Amino acid sequence: MKSLFCKVLLGLVFGCMATNAVAQTDYIKELQTKAIETNKASWGYWGPSPESYSNWTTHSNRLIPVYTFGIGLDSMCGKKSIYRDAERLKKLFGHEPTETVNPNAVYFDQTDIYRLQKQALAAGKKKIILMVFDGMDWQSTNNAAIARTGKIYTEGKGSGLSFQDYAPAGLVTDYGYMVTSPANEGTAVNVDDQKVTKRGDVLGGYAWQALGEFPWSKAKDPLYPIGKGMPVHAYTDSSSSASSMTAGVKIYNDSVNVDPYGRPVTTLAMELQENGFAVGAVTSVPISHATPACTYAVNVHRDDYQDLTNDMLGVPSVSHPGGMPGMDVVIGCGWGETKKEDGSQGKNFVPGNRYLTDATLKAIDATQGGQYVVAQRTSGKNGADVLKDGVSKAISDKKRLFGYFGTRGGHLPFQTADGKYDPTVSAGTLKGTPDNEVYTEADVSENPKLQEMAVAALDVLNARSDRWWLMVEAGDVDWANHANNIDNSIGAVYSGADTFSAITRYLEEHKMWDDAIIIVTADHGHYFHLVDPTVLVAPNQK
Repeated sequence: MKSLFCKVLLGLVFGCMATNAVAQTDYIKELQTKAIETNKASWGYWGPSPESYSNWTTHSNRLIPVYTFGIGLDSMCGKKSIYRDAERLKKLFGHEPTETVNPNAVYFDQTDIYRLQKQALAAGKKKIILMVFDGMDWQSTNNAAIARTGKIYTEGKGSGLSFQDYAPAGLVTDYGYMVTSPANEGTAVNVDDQKVTKRGDVLGGYAWQALGEFPWSKAKDPLYPIGKGMPVHAYTDSSSSASSMTAGVKIYNDSVNVDPYGRPVTTLAMELQENGFAVGAVTSVPISHATPACTYAVNVHRDDYQDLTNDMLGVPSVSHPGGMPGMDVVIGCGWGETKKEDGSQGKNFVPGNRYLTDATLKAIDATQGGQYVVAQRTSGKNGADVLKDGVSKAISDKKRLFGYFGTRGGHLPFQTADGKYDPTVSAGTLKGTPDNEVYTEADVSENPKLQEMAVAALDVLNARSDRWWLMVEAGDVDWANHANNIDNSIGAVYSGADTFSAITRYLEEHKMWDDAIIIVTADHGHYFHLVDPTVLVAPNQK
């Protein structure tokens, strides 16, 4: 009897151990690794061809979800959609986009995000948060939600992620989707002269009959979303779409807040700052990459990073020789990234840090007489603590805040689907570049998380004014999708969702919801197809 009891007990112990082993298996990492090594996956693929796992590593023209909190979307959806009106579309795009008018369109345009913010301000809102999950289309959200909950859905808003589920009593929330196509693709410029030398001839538009009326629609022409089908419409890059959301006009690809003729446009942050608002930008990728730069900077090309940074920090630049006022808060990455040469940045490129010159850092540093308390990655010090100290000093000294962090590649360490920081192979790995990233303990500990960056920005902005505007970018979603890495992509969505939760907690704790809105969206989509959703369900959830 005693022997039987022992056998049963041992069986239970080893059974539990086996169950835990299954539950702890990093199954999404294994899916990604095998798919890249074989370039085959029966469960999904990136690109127009199901024959190979990785056959397209950039953007698409898919419709993009928009989630709003504190304001609705009625003013731009349904019968009010600009996509029902040929004349309004012609005015918007600067040309009459082919096969784009849809008499039953319920979707709207990314320029409407700008107008939505203006609408909120007109209604008396004093705190505006635009949260951009760079590159997060409906498919990216779907992948992450299924992996988190084990529940499969194939259309609609879905559930399981904080920004899908957040709906406190009494708060207006809404959900819709938008077109992100640019004015055009192929524009040539002279960075040194800040002039457009040739307008691009691949025009924007949205052929709804080719791609569908919903973000989850399957394209009838699989080449259309990537600008290779019929008709041919340009799909957006991040700078064009971000500029449209922050300035309200259609922009050519690769530009930062200039119209198709190269003329500067005014962003909402610039306008609000002139009217007493504090303004800020937070990102998990380099500080002057497309999305954060488009909040405030102006340039004919998105790759002129040092000049874009100068605009954001109020230092003379090629586009503003007299300098701009500069943002109240800039927190992001790029730390440690150096280059000796960079032709894309023009004749005034300074060897050294690719995004921030030593001269700019010295000019802005409060200890050198500048306007910003500087908090940057410091050897042996916890990144969150460094940032907190910077916040405290900025508030006590009534200064602005500049936070500068990052690891190899100029971004925060990539979080994977299991919450760790151990990326596996991506598209291109087996060809030699780029390879999967490996982080040291210092890389993780010496950098704050995106959610900590966002809260730091809120603290400083709130101390500087009771009216403020903030853009928060989860930029690593885009980097993961470019790399065709579903493990990194899901992890990046989780990181962004945690940041959204931190922001909503902040608004709740400070009783700010009466004055605030949050818009959660993306600037464009990629081109992943999930053929078998069950593979993303954890073994212990099946």
